Amino acid sequence: MPPVSSATTTIGAIARPVPIARGRARARPVLLAALLLAPSAVFLIAFTYWPVLQVLLSSFTVSSFGGAAHRGLGNYARLLSDPHFARAVVNNLIYAAGTIVPSLALALAFALGLRESTRFAVALRTLIALPLLIPLVAVAALFIFIFLPGAGLLDYYLAKLGIGQTNWLGDPSLALGSIIAITIWKNTGYYMLFFLAGLSGIPQDFIDAAKIDGAGAMARFRLITLPLLMPTLAFVTVIALLNVLTQVDHVIVMTSGGPDDATALVLFYIYEQAHQNFDVGLASAATAVSVAFLFALSVVSLRTLERGTHYES
Repeated sequence: MPPVSSATTTIGAIARPVPIARGRARARPVLLAALLLAPSAVFLIAFTYWPVLQVLLSSFTVSSFGGAAHRGLGNYARLLSDPHFARAVVNNLIYAAGTIVPSLALALAFALGLRESTRFAVALRTLIALPLLIPLVAVAALFIFIFLPGAGLLDYYLAKLGIGQTNWLGDPSLALGSIIAITIWKNTGYYMLFFLAGLSGIPQDFIDAAKIDGAGAMARFRLITLPLLMPTLAFVTVIALLNVLTQVDHVIVMTSGGPDDATALVLFYIYEQAHQNFDVGLASAATAVSVAFLFALSVVSLRTLERGTHYES
């Protein structure tokens, strides 16, 4: 075996620390990123994931008066057999169908009509988007005065047309429709802003080329504008669905779920069970079902956006 020279030994001794130094250099950005993200992670865990975990544990905790609590699916069994929950789900489906379709249709129509940046269009955009700035509780208080039987603004002007007074919020057949009308008025301007942003991203060259080819306004909308607007439409639809499941302030202020559960939505049912009946287990089970549905909506929205139609100029 040939002897190892001192030069070779020295080079080997110098070369060994190099991988360690490189590893430390690579670890520094990771450590810095972890330190920067740590405060956000703490707040996210404390105020998002931990409450969700508590709700899940409460939904599986069945407690009886004077007895020991135990784990099981009893709360979910009670939830599925509760006729008030079934009524709330049906009301929510009607509320969703009655608010999402008209709101999106009106928002898209307003966006198409006001896409030009003229002074008149800007003024109309401001008026349509103005309800967005008003809190939902304030909107509910305003419409209580408008819907007041006999003395409200709506009955006042309807009386001039020969229509008698109507109890808009006290009639079970009209109460949910009144809530739907308020929601449409409140959310249309909000959705219009998204459509305006989506329309601004459509290349004008496509529209001009279609005009040269002799395509009419409806043909341009159907063949060019609507396909290019599909990712925006999918996103706004999911936002509208989330609003349907999370907006309940106006129901609490105006009707408290009545009359006869005519306006009781799922989120109001959860509020009622938790804060009025003090049935935390049943409220947690309903919350878990709602969160699971919201998660499914989020997954569907992401897949829809990925499959959206995109064109490049």
